[in-house]
Amino acid sequence: MLKPNTCIAGVDEVGRGPLAGDVVAAAVVLGLDHGIEGLADSKKLSEKKRDALFELIQERSISFAVARASVEEIDNINILQASMLAMKRAVEALSVQPTHVLVDGNRLPKWQYSAEAIIKGDTKIAEISAASILAKVTRDREMAVLETEYPGYGFSQHKGYPTKLHMSALQKLGPCDIHRRSFGPVKTLLEQAKLFD
Repeated sequence: MLKPNTCIAGVDEVGRGPLAGDVVAAAVVLGLDHGIEGLADSKKLSEKKRDALFELIQERSISFAVARASVEEIDNINILQASMLAMKRAVEALSVQPTHVLVDGNRLPKWQYSAEAIIKGDTKIAEISAASILAKVTRDREMAVLETEYPGYGFSQHKGYPTKLHMSALQKLGPCDIHRRSFGPVKTLLEQAKLFD
């Protein structure tokens, strides 16, 4: 049982699976009377619904923060460790520091917080759902902007995930600066390119 007056933060990350772009995490402290209806796993909501909730969460939460681990960090320390690092940074960036943190998934970042990992937490815990929405909307919007910087890859459509469209563009154009070089399909293309050098 949690003590009364426990300040709970939910934390979640988005972007483990893509071949390109940062991994983005968010942390949210909602408070008891946030009155936000419709919080759910961000992947199960329409883009319109996510966008509306994104605004509400920022307006009504006690505190929220978004953080990331870069493509370079992902390639250096691996995607799992980079995801943990992004979540740690998000919680540490909260203006109101929590006394207990609920983390989506089955692992906890290395930190000093009282915390628990909750499998499918984004479907069960409002704070984690809110964090997943903030992280997903932030990352999706960033990938749409990167589409203009790196045209031809279709980032605004697939957000960096290994879809047919993305794989075809990757084959045709080769990896760009925001591709994760440690990920299989990108690594293979780079190795093939070396053979032809």
